[in-house]
Formats: sequence, structure tokens, C-alpha cells
Amino acid sequence: MAEKKVVLTYDGLKKMEDELENLKVVRRKEVAEKIKEARGQGDLSENAEYDAAKEEQAEIEARIVVLEKMLRNAEVIDDDELSNDVITVGSRVKLYDIEFDEEVEYAIVGSAEADPMEGRISNESPVGLGLLGHKVGETISIEAPSGIVEFKVIEIKKN
Repeated sequence: MAEKKVVLTYDGLKKMEDELENLKVVRRKEVAEKIKEARGQGDLSENAEYDAAKEEQAEIEARIVVLEKMLRNAEVIDDDELSNDVITVGSRVKLYDIEFDEEVEYAIVGSAEADPMEGRISNESPVGLGLLGHKVGETISIEAPSGIVEFKVIEIKKN
């Protein structure tokens, strides 16, 4: 079975590479030092610092594995190939939310970069998926978990 492609913007790729580098170069050394210090305290069976450091080490190693797998399967969106004519992954869209009578703005990104609180929605989410392929001036009805939402596309630009 083929591994799922991870869609990333160039910024998302850079952030993942930076996080991976930090985990491998900085965090590994910090945790190794914590483990070394905790070992120096003697009996490991009742040493909370040692247990905490080993747990932190396991979390760091697990995150490294996840990041390496995602980067191996990354498909980077080329900004030069993006168009302002149609909504795609990598687009920043300004929409008019008909129900709430307000303008909203979203960046459409791959699921690995999604952060709804920051206005970065996944191309796999109901709203993100529903927006793909639409153009300025179109009104779109999307079935979301909260019910049907309607947007009018006001502007499309590169993320």
C-alpha cells in the first residue's frame, strides 16, 4: 500500500525541516543530559526525574519518526504554479459568510499544516474540500459538521 502524500506549502516544509533539525540537534542533547543527571542521583526505580526524562526522550524520538515520514512523502505546492483564478491548496481566500453576514479569510493548506485557530484549514476538511475548485463570485453551499454553511468567494490570492 502506497504511503499517503503529505501536501505542504513551502513555508510548511521549512517549518517541519526546522523542527526536525531542532529535535535532532538540540532536544536530543538536552534530554540525554537530563537522563545523565538523573542517573547520577542513584536508585532509578524511584527516580521521577529519570522517568520523566525517559518519557520526554520517547516523545522526541516518536516526533522525529513522524516528521521524517511526512517529509519523505511530502508534495510541495509550488507558488509559481498557483493561480488566482481558482481555489487550490496554497490559496488564501476571502469569503463572505452568508449566515453570519461577515467576511472571513482562510488559507487552504495540507492537513499537516492545518491550524483552524490561525485561519489555516485543511484541504481534507469539509470546508476546505468544499472550497476547492471554485472561483471569485461563486456562492458555495458546504455540508459541515455544524450544518450547511454558505460562502460567496470574494477574493483568491496566493498564500
